[in-house]
Amino acid sequence: MARRFLPTLLLALSGVFGLIPAAEAVPLPSRLTAPADDPYPSAEDIARARAESDARAVDTNAIEARLTAAQAELEQNGRAAEQAVEAYNGAQARLAKARTEAATAAQLSAVAEAGRAEAAERAAQLAAETYRQGTSPELSAINALLGAKGPRAVGEQANAVGVVGARTKDILDAATSTAAAASRAAGAARAAEQEAQRAAEAVRVAKEQAQTRLAAQQTQVAEIGRRREQLLAELAAARNTTLELERQRREALEAIAAREAEEAARAAAAAAAAAPSASDVSADSSWSASGAEAALAFARSKIGLPYIWGGEGPEGYDCSGLTMMAWRKAGKNLTHFAADQYTESTPISYRQLRPGDLIFWTHTPGRAADIYHVAIYLGDDQMIEAPRPGTDIKEASLWIMGRPDFYARP
Repeated sequence: MARRFLPTLLLALSGVFGLIPAAEAVPLPSRLTAPADDPYPSAEDIARARAESDARAVDTNAIEARLTAAQAELEQNGRAAEQAVEAYNGAQARLAKARTEAATAAQLSAVAEAGRAEAAERAAQLAAETYRQGTSPELSAINALLGAKGPRAVGEQANAVGVVGARTKDILDAATSTAAAASRAAGAARAAEQEAQRAAEAVRVAKEQAQTRLAAQQTQVAEIGRRREQLLAELAAARNTTLELERQRREALEAIAAREAEEAARAAAAAAAAAPSASDVSADSSWSASGAEAALAFARSKIGLPYIWGGEGPEGYDCSGLTMMAWRKAGKNLTHFAADQYTESTPISYRQLRPGDLIFWTHTPGRAADIYHVAIYLGDDQMIEAPRPGTDIKEASLWIMGRPDFYARP
């Protein structure tokens, strides 16, 4: 009976502490089973148990390394996907602008065409007047000019005939100018819209590819995570450990990481703290408590909603969609594009941060054009953000992604 003590104890502990379900308890090797009359486990049994534990530890370390690498790749793919989404948002904003300009150009073309028609009518009236006066050579010249195909032919025949009066020439020059303006306006409208459409299509393809890569990586991380949990349970059973000890170690490591992050944040804040410039003072004077509170109240109400590509609510938001809609509640219109939101706001320093201000990160430090993420400042070095696909809108530390690159006040 004594030789059955070790496997029985391990299985009992796994059931008590929830390591693995009783029906799925990891069986120890059958070689540990000994005759009932042996008084206690032999040294060989213990050595075999230790070898089994060591083997499980090797498997666990290997899966931990795989999970760490996969999570790092997931983080990288998440940033790339968010950059692709923001690029898509920017392309959509530019496409909308190009379409507006194209519509304006079309209107100008219509006005120019109407001017050309009016000029032709004036020339026809002059021809009729010439006819009434009986000056048939001049009438013939005018008729030839009016029948010409296009501005160049008009000019060539006008030079050839050389008998048109000053009034007729002015009218036909105006017709030529308006016709050319109509042609240029129509061509510019078509070219601008086509170019914007091509650019939007290119970033749409890039966004979809980034989404596909991110989804595949999320699946891989989930699979590795499930395997990791299984191996951890097996290792815990073999070593006769408990989940409570693992929880204590994990919490201790998290506490150390939190202290290190806090120290890094204090160091970053001290480095960023400097005498406020004239622009900082101006930004302080423009801060509106009521406007900021309205924006923050909206952002707080969306905590827990999912990150959605290009989301503007109400089911979910992406990073720039959340800040755009939050400040819209405060009466400030921002573009659904993080980089544009920075240019549409007043740059400030870390020291000047007030609740409701915007915080930005770039993938190329120092380049505002490369901004890919934005959050709204909550106060006390906290913020509200829509992190990335697969996560929910949340409150987080200002330093969770490292030191921000830019700060601004809408």
